[in-house]
Amino acid sequence: MKRHATLDFLTTHDFHAIAELGAAIWRQHFISMITREQIDYMLASRYTPEKLSRYLDAPDRWFRVLRVDGKPSGYCSYALTDKSGEMKLEQLYLLEELRGQGLGGRMMDEVEAAARAKGCATLMLTVNRRNAGSIAVYEKRGFTVREQVVADIGNGFVMDDYVMEKRLG
Repeated sequence: MKRHATLDFLTTHDFHAIAELGAAIWRQHFISMITREQIDYMLASRYTPEKLSRYLDAPDRWFRVLRVDGKPSGYCSYALTDKSGEMKLEQLYLLEELRGQGLGGRMMDEVEAAARAKGCATLMLTVNRRNAGSIAVYEKRGFTVREQVVADIGNGFVMDDYVMEKRLG
């Protein structure tokens, strides 16, 4: 069965669905990498109406909602960095049961096209060092590790990440 997928810009009507989708994806995907307490802490700070509203009509950041057959099923966000000619893929998440169908690649293609359209020569991202599956996907798409960073995110939690980058041709 062919599924219909769209990639729409975030609206205020999406806030609740994105918070629920993020919680479902994160609790399933990250539980083997970080504690449930850290997942809950990060979810509580990321998917609030205040945080999500920063993407509405912003000139330097974007949030796209992937809908499959009309249902929110994934999302990606990206933003220009302080470094000239660089964009950051901030988030790219997809429900596990939809992986392997080209939908994550479609979101990545959209982000790369947006970076090029904004004149960016580099697309970068951060990824948990224990997230082997995602690292492999990024490497397959041409990303390489630029550096390793450990960032204190508060409440006794840290993010132990690789910073990866891809040169856009």
